[in-house]
Amino acid sequence: MSFQLQSIAIIGHELALAWHDGTEDYLPLQRLREACPCAACEGEPDVMGNKLQPSRQLRPESFILKKYEYVGGYGIQFFWGDGHSSGIYSIQYLKKLMK
Repeated sequence: MSFQLQSIAIIGHELALAWHDGTEDYLPLQRLREACPCAACEGEPDVMGNKLQPSRQLRPESFILKKYEYVGGYGIQFFWGDGHSSGIYSIQYLKKLMK
């Protein structure tokens, strides 16, 4: 199933997502940051295929969303208060986080 994002906005401590079908979702920024899909946060496999789990230290500024940018037609890159910005969230991944 394909989801089309109409617009997004930062409202307080949440990310508001408006979809082309007229529905809206609200995602707490802390949940969004904790679900970062980048290798530094999520881990990545070593040469043997074992997943290396990074140790990350999230601080209060880690949950402050400074800005976001669209990446192509498929995702969004978020820029956090702690300087982190390497995660690209696909539109489908954002919709999945709503469940």
